[in-house]
Amino acid sequence: MVDEHDKLLPVANVGRIMKRILPPTAKISKEAKETIQECASEFISFVTGEASDKCHKENRKTVNGDDICWALGSLGFDDYSQAIGGYLHKHREFERERASAAAASSSAALAASNQIQIANSIDQATVGCKGQLSYPANSPLEFRSLMEKGQTSHTEPL
Repeated sequence: MVDEHDKLLPVANVGRIMKRILPPTAKISKEAKETIQECASEFISFVTGEASDKCHKENRKTVNGDDICWALGSLGFDDYSQAIGGYLHKHREFERERASAAAASSSAALAASNQIQIANSIDQATVGCKGQLSYPANSPLEFRSLMEKGQTSHTEPL
């Protein structure tokens, strides 16, 4: 069984929010904090209950931000609905931008990692067993190496 206090917002958070709006010298009684705590918790339950009913009718299990905005509007809190709708829109834009920035950063990191792997592969492929440089067959670098050793009479790369 769920204890009634478990359904309430934390009183410390409620008090902190109340202090933000009041002058710095204002005092808030414990009773005032608890009253606002109960009212705010009941309001949240009221709105989420309406949103949950909508989701249930639509055979959905998850309540989202749009459902909360709809519930606020249907309960007569149009001003809140519009304000939260605007916030939700900005939040989604921010998340999209953050995701695309993370993807760009990730692909840049992947490209840098691939360049390092390619460079390491080239380094490993060009160093022979005894630490001498060798080059892939028919490469200009192989031709230059052969010319330096006097092993070919060609003047063009193979």
